[in-house]
Amino acid sequence: MSSHEYEQEPVPVTERRSLLSVAAVWAGFPMCLGNAVFGGLIVYSQGMGRGLLAILLGNLLLFGYIGTLSWIGGQTGRNFSLQARRAFGDRGRAVVVGFLATVVIGWFSYQVGLTGTTLQGMYGWNPFWGGVIGGTLFVLLTLAGIRALSLIGLIGTPLFLIMAGLALYYSLGHAHSLSGVLGYAGGAGPLGFWACVSIVVGGFADSGTMTADFTRWARDGRAGVLAAAAAFPFANSIAFLVGGVVVAIGGATDPASNGGAFLGLLAGHGSLITGLSVLFVFANLGSVAAHCLYNGAVGWAGITPLRMRPLAVTLGLIGTVVALTGIWAHIVNWLVLLGVVVPPIGAVLIVDHLLARRRAAAGAPVRPVAFAAWGIGAVAAGIAHYQLPGSVDAVVGFVTAVAVQAGITAVLPTAAREPAVAAVSG
Repeated sequence: MSSHEYEQEPVPVTERRSLLSVAAVWAGFPMCLGNAVFGGLIVYSQGMGRGLLAILLGNLLLFGYIGTLSWIGGQTGRNFSLQARRAFGDRGRAVVVGFLATVVIGWFSYQVGLTGTTLQGMYGWNPFWGGVIGGTLFVLLTLAGIRALSLIGLIGTPLFLIMAGLALYYSLGHAHSLSGVLGYAGGAGPLGFWACVSIVVGGFADSGTMTADFTRWARDGRAGVLAAAAAFPFANSIAFLVGGVVVAIGGATDPASNGGAFLGLLAGHGSLITGLSVLFVFANLGSVAAHCLYNGAVGWAGITPLRMRPLAVTLGLIGTVVALTGIWAHIVNWLVLLGVVVPPIGAVLIVDHLLARRRAAAGAPVRPVAFAAWGIGAVAAGIAHYQLPGSVDAVVGFVTAVAVQAGITAVLPTAAREPAVAAVSG
C-alpha cells in the first residue's frame, strides 16, 4: 500500500483501508482525557440521569452530522479540501480550508501545552521539557500518516479503558456506595441541560467537519458511516461517561473546575502504574494532537503547492512554540467560539452534495451561494451563543445554513446561481 496521502486527489479504490483501520482512526480521537473532564462537569451540573441523556443526545447529533460527511468522504474518496472546492469554488475554498486548518492547529497547540502541565502536576516534570518532548513525538506520529493514526487508535482506545478502569477502582474508596452512581443528583454545577449538549457537540465541530480527511480512506460510504459511528456515539460517550462516573462516586477532587479528571487517582500506586500513566499521557494527548495536526497539514496541502509531511513539520513547530510560550492556556475559549461558526460549513458541504448538481463539478472560482449560507448560518449561531444560552449553537447554525443554501439554490435560476460556470463552459 502506498504512503501517498492524496492531498490533491481522491483516494483510489485500490488504496482504501479496512473498516477496522478507519474506525480505529476515529475511535482513538475522542476517547481522551479532556472529554472525561467535560463528562464530569456535565454530571456535576445535571446529575447522572440527565447528564447521561445530554451526553447521548449530543453524540447522536454528532453522529448525524459527522456520519453524513463521512458517507460523502467514503463514497467519493475526497478529503475536506476537495469537498470544499466543489462547494465553495476553486479559489473560494482557500478561505474555508485555511480557516479551519488553522483552528485545528490551535487545538494541536493546546494538547502540547496540556501535556507539559499534566506531567508537571502529576510528577513534577518541567512543563517546558514535557511540552518539547510531547510536541516532537506528536509531529513524528503525524508524519507517519493515516497508518499511524490508525495504530495510535488501536493502542490508545484499550489503554484509555484500562487506565480509566484502574482510576475508577482506586476511587471506589471515596464513594459512599457504588449503587448510588445512577442516583447521583448533581445540580451543583453551573451548566444547564442544553449547554451540556452544546459542550458535547462543540467538542468535535472542527475536526468533525474535516472528517473526510479520515473517512476518505474507507472502502465506500457505508464503511465511512460505520467508522464515524465508532467514535459517535460509542467512543465519545464512553469518555464522557467515565468522567461522569468519577464525579458520581466521589472520586473527583474538584469537580467544579476539573470535572471528571482521573489521572490524579493513579498517582501513588507503584512504579508500574506510574510508568503506565506517563505512557498514557503521551499516547492519549498525542492521539488528539496528531489527528488535529493531520487535519491541518492535509488542509493546507490542499490549497498550497506543498505536501502534507513538510507542512506537518512546519505547523507542528509553530504549534509547539505557541504552546511553550503559555499562550495556549488563554486561547481555548477563543477556539470554542470559533467552533460556533464551523457547523454551517459542514451544512454547505452536505447540501451541495445532496442537491446532485446539474452543473459542471468544478470550475467556478467562487460560489457566492455557499458563502452566503455559511455567513448567515455563522451569524445565527453567534446570536444563539450570546442571546439564547438555552440553545445548541451548532444546531442553530447548521439548520440556518441548510435552509439558506437550499432556499437560494431552489429560487435562483441556474445562470444566476453559477455565473462563473457559465462563463467557463462558454
